[in-house]
Amino acid sequence: MPVTLDRLEQGQSGIVTDLTCTGSNRRRMMDLGILPGTSLTVEFTSPLGDPTAYRVRESLIALRRAQAKEIEIEPIVTEASDHALSNNALTETELRETERS
Repeated sequence: MPVTLDRLEQGQSGIVTDLTCTGSNRRRMMDLGILPGTSLTVEFTSPLGDPTAYRVRESLIALRRAQAKEIEIEPIVTEASDHALSNNALTETELRETERS
């Protein structure tokens, strides 16, 4: 079940399923490499909680919460994860199988 990127916690990852932004905001996301199928990881959050740094295609980018709310993702649950966002989240094994097809 997709959620928005701002719902992920530090260390969690997800796969982009959709961008709900339009116009120049959508173009900026695409220029940053944020496209459906792209994997992202929350690296760290600023002390006041906004912006947050994300690992995207081996780059580190910062997005404000309002921008992250326009990115829908499918959370990836690692086998070691104690707190999943969704029961429908992909495991690492399922992700690898999805990427192969």
